Amino acid sequence: MQETLKTDTKTNIDWDNIRSQFPVLRQEVNGQPLVYLDNGASSQIPQRVIDRINAYHLNEHANVHRGIHTLSQKATDAFELTRKRVQAFINARHEEEIIYTTGTTDSINLVAQSYGRKHFKENDEILISAMEHHANIVPWQLIAEQTGAILKVIPMNDDGELLMDKYHGLLSEKTKMVAVVHVSNTLGTINPVEEIIAAAHSRGIPVLVDGAQAVPHMKVDMQRLDADFYAFSAHKMCGPTGFGILFGKRELLNDMPPYRGGGDMIDKVTFEKTTWNDLPHKFEAGTPPISAGVGFAETISFLKDIGMENIAAREQELLEYATGKLNAIDGLRIVGTSENKASVISFLLKDIHPTDAGTILDQKGIAVRTGHHCTQPIMDRFEIPGTARASISFYNTKEDIDRLADGIKYVQEFF
Repeated sequence: MQETLKTDTKTNIDWDNIRSQFPVLRQEVNGQPLVYLDNGASSQIPQRVIDRINAYHLNEHANVHRGIHTLSQKATDAFELTRKRVQAFINARHEEEIIYTTGTTDSINLVAQSYGRKHFKENDEILISAMEHHANIVPWQLIAEQTGAILKVIPMNDDGELLMDKYHGLLSEKTKMVAVVHVSNTLGTINPVEEIIAAAHSRGIPVLVDGAQAVPHMKVDMQRLDADFYAFSAHKMCGPTGFGILFGKRELLNDMPPYRGGGDMIDKVTFEKTTWNDLPHKFEAGTPPISAGVGFAETISFLKDIGMENIAAREQELLEYATGKLNAIDGLRIVGTSENKASVISFLLKDIHPTDAGTILDQKGIAVRTGHHCTQPIMDRFEIPGTARASISFYNTKEDIDRLADGIKYVQEFF
C-alpha cells in the first residue's frame, strides 16, 4: 500500500517520514544503528517498491509480450507501464526511445557495439574524460580495438573539474563519439554536459552521457540536454537491481543494428535471413528482468511524489553539512572539490589506508565504500591508492553525518 508523504511548514517535506519507508535502515549492524552512506554503489529500496515487486510475483507473473493468456497480458501491461513512466520522467520525445537494459554498463556496451561497429573505422577518435567509471572506458576500448579507432581523454584539474578549453581543442573531424559522465561517482563533480553536447553537435558528433550518478540526484530532461544517448540504472535510484535504461534518439536507434540476437527482437526468422522488430524491442532480446522492471515503475512514482527538485535541495543541504564536518577533522583530505558537486565525498586519512578506515567504520555500523570505485584512472591522476567514499541520499540525516565524523575520529585514535 502506498504511503502518503507528510509535510512540515519549514521544508514542506517530512524527511523522517520518508526515511521510515526504507525498512533496511531500521536495523543494527555490529550492535550499532545502521548509517548507510554507500548510496553511490546502490541505494536502498522503499517499502512500496518492495510491495509492488512482491505483488507481481504473487499475482501477475508470466512472460511478457508474446502470450495471449490473461496473466501474460497483465504482466506485459505492468512491464510496459515502466516505459511510459520513464519517458515522462526524463522528458523523452518518444516512448520507443526508451530501451530496457540490465543497467548503465549494459546500456553503454550496447551503444559502443551497435553504433560503433557500424560507424567507427581506423583512426577515428572516441573522446572520453579523465573521470570516467570503468563502464564508460572499457566498452570504448573494446570497440576501438575491433575497429582501429583511437581513444582520447579530456583532462581535469586538481579540483576534479574537466578542462573545458582542452575539450574544445580535442574535438576535430576525426571525433566520431563523445562519451562523458554527467556526475562523477568518485569526485561528485557535476560536469557541464549541456556545453559538452552543444560543442559536439556543432561538429555533427553524437554524445553519450553516463547518467548513473545524475538521475538519482537531480531532474534530467532529454529535450533540454539534447543528448543522443543517456544511460542510467534503477538500483542507484531506490529501485531494484538488474534493470536499467538506455535513452537514444529515435533516428539513431533506427539506424543501429541489434546488439544481441534472440527472442522478441525479431520480425521474421528463416535459416537464410532474419529481419528485426521495431523499436524499442529490436534491442531487447530474450526474457527481460520483468519483476525488476515492474518495480521500477513504482520507484519512479515514489521519486516523483517527493519531487526531484526537493531531493536535490535536501542532498545539497546534507552535502554542505558533511563537507563542513569532515573538513574540520585534522588529517582528513577530501578528493574532489569542484564547486558544482553532487552528494559524494571521497576522502583520505593521513597514513591510514582507506580499506582499514572502512573496516573500522563498519564496526561502528557505518557503511562507506573504499577502494578505487571503478575509477582507477582517477586514482592514478591524484597518485593515490584509493579513497573512502561517503555517498549521501535524501533519506540520510545530519545525525548520520555526525556519526560518520565521530567514526572517523575513532579511526584516527585507533591507529
